[in-house]
Amino acid sequence: METLQAIDGMELVYKKPSTLTDTVFHYCPGCGHSVVHRVLMEVVEELGIQEKTIGVAPVGCSVFAYHYLDIDMQEAAHGRASAVATGIKRMLPDKYVFSYQGDGDLAAIGTAETIHTVNRGENLLIVFINNAIYGMTGGQMAPTSLLGMMTSTTPYGRDKDLIGYPLKITELVANLPGAYYVTRQAVHTPNAVRKLKKAITRGFQNQDLKKGTSFIEVVSNCPSGWKMTPVESIGYLENNMFPQYPLGDIKVPQDGK
Repeated sequence: METLQAIDGMELVYKKPSTLTDTVFHYCPGCGHSVVHRVLMEVVEELGIQEKTIGVAPVGCSVFAYHYLDIDMQEAAHGRASAVATGIKRMLPDKYVFSYQGDGDLAAIGTAETIHTVNRGENLLIVFINNAIYGMTGGQMAPTSLLGMMTSTTPYGRDKDLIGYPLKITELVANLPGAYYVTRQAVHTPNAVRKLKKAITRGFQNQDLKKGTSFIEVVSNCPSGWKMTPVESIGYLENNMFPQYPLGDIKVPQDGK
């Protein structure tokens, strides 16, 4: 365990990483984006790769990452972040490149880009935030919305006979030969945050191995889009989201590295 520092007679248990800007997070209370931002930048700081890291974020709540992550960032059109990240990584192979995408982006308009990026085994990290809804643009149904889930475009609940089943794209990409490391994590508890941090650390370090794509899904909540309080949204995560999207490693390198 890390040694806690004493400041004015009190123990320091948390310090904002230097890799985050001083801009105050604007995200809705209870949203998981801010926690994932912090974890990402803690890993970048601890690995000492701030000057070598490039992030790519597209449309949606993900777009605000530019305000908070004190690293080189590149904007991408909706759904195209993994394609843009591919170009950056191929031109600058020594950089640590990641995309940061929501479910309406990665699993809807960006489905083709996602599948082909992973199938080619591009040597980068994809961070996928799944809150089962279009959080920024009005709470519409996403490909990952649960059966029976009420959204602005499914006011009576998602109907499988009309719209089909929720898309478990993480399991889908895990079957592709180019996928080197695939896992599904969350940020709803301190223990879950620690597990995500280990996964993100591994995702960055995998790029040194040059063996394929690392794909990390983070099952998160959207209190505003779900029309719930933050506490209620955590309960919905545990009771409804996790049974559909169970947490844990899905594809781990057999060589143990």
